[in-house]
Amino acid sequence: MTTNPAQKLSSLPPLPAESAARLQALMASGQRRLLGLVGAPGAGKSTLAAALLQAVGADRAQVVPMDGFHLANVELQRLGRADRKGAPDTFDSAGYVALLQRLREQRPDGDIVYAPEFRREIEEPIAGAIAVLPSTQLVITEGNYLLHDAGPWAEAAAMLDEVWYVDIDDAVREERLVRRHQQFGRSAEEARAWVESTDAPNARLIAATRVRAHHMLPWS
Repeated sequence: MTTNPAQKLSSLPPLPAESAARLQALMASGQRRLLGLVGAPGAGKSTLAAALLQAVGADRAQVVPMDGFHLANVELQRLGRADRKGAPDTFDSAGYVALLQRLREQRPDGDIVYAPEFRREIEEPIAGAIAVLPSTQLVITEGNYLLHDAGPWAEAAAMLDEVWYVDIDDAVREERLVRRHQQFGRSAEEARAWVESTDAPNARLIAATRVRAHHMLPWS
């Protein structure tokens, strides 16, 4: 007997009941669906994606983060963009959109689609790290620029069945970012400077896209 995803989600207090109901409706057809989670850096998108994966089950869902399309550090240095890694033009946006299209078109009797993964411990993307099986019903993709309307990013939203905006208090989010940057090697001073100079401008850009989301999800 298949467990109703909404029943599992009800055991996760931080997730609003409305979101659980939307997920249930999204999956009602039994067909492949793509769900996007968008929000500012530090909003908790990856945590939410993991919670949804656990609720639905790894036999029915897979997470494919946008972060796997970070340009490699050597390329960012060549382009002179290493000091603002995380901005829209520091990703292979066209490659990400192409992957979303492949995932939309993947047939139940087709081949595995492989996606890249970003490894924070080395600050680099790793190709072919995530396998999306043809039988996967729900693909959860999360990232900053799913609703961005410049360049190839503008095509991403059309590939997704729903996009949820992950909303969080900015003060909480920024403190979380500072801790994350420290965890991966920056001093407290360096971490705060990066949040102010790089993460904050990106957050404002992302917040401007929230009106295009299908659903607002308060998160903590």
